[in-house]
Amino acid sequence: MSDTTPPSQRPLQFGTWLQTGSSIVAELADACGFDWLLIDLEHGCGTDMTVLPQLQVIRRAAAIVRVPTAQPDLIARALDWGAAGIMVPMVSTAEKAEACVRAMHYPPRGDRGLAGMVRAYRYGLEKEPATPHFFAQIETIEAVKNARAIAAVEGVDVLFVGPMDLQLNLKAYPEHATLDYVACLREVATASKLAGKACGILLKQTEDISSYHELGFTHPAVETDITFLRDSYLRVLSPWK
Repeated sequence: MSDTTPPSQRPLQFGTWLQTGSSIVAELADACGFDWLLIDLEHGCGTDMTVLPQLQVIRRAAAIVRVPTAQPDLIARALDWGAAGIMVPMVSTAEKAEACVRAMHYPPRGDRGLAGMVRAYRYGLEKEPATPHFFAQIETIEAVKNARAIAAVEGVDVLFVGPMDLQLNLKAYPEHATLDYVACLREVATASKLAGKACGILLKQTEDISSYHELGFTHPAVETDITFLRDSYLRVLSPWK
């Protein structure tokens, strides 16, 4: 469902990355008050075996699972286990976005298989789970060019910029780039706004949040559990090293 409220007037929805695979860290992050938490299976240290324990301790925030690829079985399994949504990397075309949506939804909207006894249905105690959220990652020059078409796909909820991959793509293929990085961000924000969808990005510094919000980014993810731990360790040790 699209939202006609201007993005800069929408409340911020704060997230963070969970890369350690630890259910203890997931429970702590949830208790601290994040709006959504990203369980990272693309670059994180966790495996399929660590997803369910993390989902079981995330009670307040929306638990989003980033699958490593857009394979329907990976998407369906994370949703069956109770994920509130899915993030898919490298969504560069509307066709790929549509394929992801089909993998996330039951017929007639999609192709997902039904099992009523899984955790998403509280093991058969609920009739119907909530509609899953879809975060489509915009990480390439091609994705930016197709951002408006991707945002227009029914079932896409958030266009989420992967800043490291997008900047790498711009640097690696300058002959294909018609926009610089800042202009790419503006284009993704505009695409989201025109479609009434949300827009997100992974940030390293909280000082940047206000400027990104003004641009139209409502779903910032701040750092990862690994970087939070790293920086805390370094802060303790730096006066003595």
